[in-house]
Amino acid sequence: MLLHVNPASGVPTYLQIETQVKHYIAAGALGPGDALPSVRKLAADLRISTNTVARAYQDLERDGVLRTVQGGRTYVGENPGSFLKSERVRRLRPYARQIAVEGTQLRLDPHEIMELVEQELKALEEVNEQSGNLDRETG
Repeated sequence: MLLHVNPASGVPTYLQIETQVKHYIAAGALGPGDALPSVRKLAADLRISTNTVARAYQDLERDGVLRTVQGGRTYVGENPGSFLKSERVRRLRPYARQIAVEGTQLRLDPHEIMELVEQELKALEEVNEQSGNLDRETG
């Protein structure tokens, strides 16, 4: 798993880590039970504070995406996408709002914004198909 952070992006570093871990899981590159780097190792690799990585891991664990076992090892949870649909929609809404705001500020029309989102969804589906992760949760 290769993570990277961009301090100049305006997005908090811990959120960048959370987003990338979720992307790897959604794309099938990380599956249930897969180990993640330790907080110290990832912080050293990214040259950031261990507190930043710990916050990202804690948030992901709170959300049920990761689980930490005694001894400090962190793994992908057994069912990282098992939230109720209403909870999944609630969690996605701020990102949808951000895309809408950014697209509007860039003077894209709503059709162009939706087309970009659809292209990204299609690309993600292709990655899932290539990795053999064909089962999508519905409901």
